[in-house]
Amino acid sequence: MTSQRTPPRLGPLYAAGFVTAFGANGIAAAVGGEHLALGLSLAWLGVFLALYDVAELILKPVFGALSDRIGPRPVIVGGLVVFAAASLIGVFGTGPFWLGLARLLQGAGASAFSPASSAAVARLVPAHRRGTYFGRYGSWKGLGYAGGPVIGAVVVHLGGTRWLFVVLVAMALVTAVAVLVRVERITPLPRQRATFAVMLRAATDRQFLVPVVVLAVGSAAIGALTGMLPALGNEAGIPLLLSTLAVAVLAVTSSLVQPVAGRLHDEGKLGTAAAGVAGTGAVAAAFVLLAVVPSVAVLFIAALLAGAGVAVLTPVAFAHLAGTTPPERLGRTMGSAELGRETGDAIGPLVVGGIGSAIALPFGFAAFAVVALLGTAAAARLPQRSAR
Repeated sequence: MTSQRTPPRLGPLYAAGFVTAFGANGIAAAVGGEHLALGLSLAWLGVFLALYDVAELILKPVFGALSDRIGPRPVIVGGLVVFAAASLIGVFGTGPFWLGLARLLQGAGASAFSPASSAAVARLVPAHRRGTYFGRYGSWKGLGYAGGPVIGAVVVHLGGTRWLFVVLVAMALVTAVAVLVRVERITPLPRQRATFAVMLRAATDRQFLVPVVVLAVGSAAIGALTGMLPALGNEAGIPLLLSTLAVAVLAVTSSLVQPVAGRLHDEGKLGTAAAGVAGTGAVAAAFVLLAVVPSVAVLFIAALLAGAGVAVLTPVAFAHLAGTTPPERLGRTMGSAELGRETGDAIGPLVVGGIGSAIALPFGFAAFAVVALLGTAAAARLPQRSAR
């Protein structure tokens, strides 16, 4: 592990986190606005948007385990190269098939370098500063989620969708070179062969399962608010611009607060259970407010509450996972944790949208508040002190 006196060179890993978030949101937002010109019907647009997440759901645990076997750095570099090659298909390919293939392979590349980057952060930093560094890593991912739609829309407006794919090719290749040059090699650690019973026991252990549930609640809240906040605003007669601005406030708040929360955790001022309870509780409060009194002021208050809540729970939960996982299993654990987050990201909009369409949209937000409170009850079972 890197000495405390020599700060680890994590800039390229932060950049990798930014690339996966930018690739997910930037392309989705830009293509969503140009789908007819690209020959995509609404049905094909839905398939196109889902392919990225489908690839990540299937492959993240696989590539996480591979990073344990051969080391995180080659998995990160290989994933970025695959992401660049996939984006190159989007530069030259036209029509639904080629765009769908590009999106699927982008998700496959991201499923490699995303969990491997998290594992590399956990391996390279001192144990007593994991919260700080995971906060910074999460902050850069948050900037990618927040800035992706804006930057993507500007690039498409100026040069078209192909130029957005060109930008993604350049970003991925530059980041891959930076990882090769700047990030030190992480030697794979010897592992004992794990039986299915051992893996099942590890996956259901409270030290793993509870933080993943907490992370899933956070990602579910982001997914639900990103898609459903404008819909709620529309029902309440709030202009779309204001609803969209509230979503941006949510993402920016999460990015700004994560490093602070991670540092407070490392300093012993924010316990693991306290962070999980406060984070999921803030998310629940945000959804209750939106369900009861949807208005312009409440939209922004809820965005601030949810953004801060997700920012508090995320770096602390990842630091806890890193502290309770044997170093030789970090990749698999981070891949499985990312799988939990992706599942949450899908469940959030389904809960709000499903209940909302069956009864009324405010009831969908109220239903998710109950889900968040269940996460609060789970978070209370976490230890207060950080695992080292």
